[in-house]
Amino acid sequence: MEKRRSISLGMFFRLAAILGVALFSLGVEARDIMPWKSRDNALVIDAYEMNIIDWDEMLRDKRIAGFISKASDGLPESFACTGDHGGDTVAHCKTMWRKYAVSRELYQTRRLIARANGLLWGAYHLARPGNPIDQANHFLDYADPRDDELMVLDIEGIDTERYMSLEDAAIFAGHIRTRTGRYPMLYTNHATAKYIAANRDRFPILSRLPLWYARYKPGIRNVFPMGNWDGYALWQFSSAANCGKRRCPYRVAGTLTDIDVNVAAMTAKALKAVWAKGELLPAKPLDKPLLIATGKGSISAGAGIGVDLTLTGSIHRVSGALALR
Repeated sequence: MEKRRSISLGMFFRLAAILGVALFSLGVEARDIMPWKSRDNALVIDAYEMNIIDWDEMLRDKRIAGFISKASDGLPESFACTGDHGGDTVAHCKTMWRKYAVSRELYQTRRLIARANGLLWGAYHLARPGNPIDQANHFLDYADPRDDELMVLDIEGIDTERYMSLEDAAIFAGHIRTRTGRYPMLYTNHATAKYIAANRDRFPILSRLPLWYARYKPGIRNVFPMGNWDGYALWQFSSAANCGKRRCPYRVAGTLTDIDVNVAAMTAKALKAVWAKGELLPAKPLDKPLLIATGKGSISAGAGIGVDLTLTGSIHRVSGALALR
């Protein structure tokens, strides 16, 4: 009788464990495996000045809850593209000089249309080499963000010859906080996010900004948690990189295949509640030494000379393994 009871309890716990794993898997799948398939999850469009949009067509998609527009790009526009550009290029300067008036007017027009139709509005700054304070001021002057509008810092990589350095990015984010009382969201790709997360002791602000995560794959299982990030705030899952005439993760009416589409793992109502909060995520504790070991020994340096040694090291957990430092 006792044996049968043990077997029954064992079977019960095994079934409970299996059921728990199944439920957990369903939860993971809902957030990390093609979450855009769930009609309850809100979608957000982001665009730059060259994206073609038929607003009447696009607005028929009631899942679209927000629109994030490119605002400023690098340093403030120079109307005399000579001399030192502080890390910017003359070619980029000339391009922005030609596009500035048109892009600014387009930004304001899209903002007016989006807000009039009940969409959440946001703006991003494409970060380039150059003074981060000047770039932050340029972004705020260009976007003129309202209290209910999202602000985004776009970091495309860690090559400081092409992109703003992470150290400067932290200065940018801090200056935005000083002027507005809110932090921006961080937009970046997997490699850059992973680097920031792995070095969150060096980047205590960047690693705690809400993450707008760009990755063009159907799933991101086993990616999070990553440093202070337990998950994404937005996931950019579709763009010209993986959307063509034959296949596309999600087609947006009134746009071409180069439009960027993002998903939030929440309803439009829930997204609105957190959209422009601008708060840092909680900081997780850094890895601490698990053991301190000290030992003594001696070696011969030759010619009968003995040298005493003391070895002190700390054992840290690195990616699930133990390493001596």
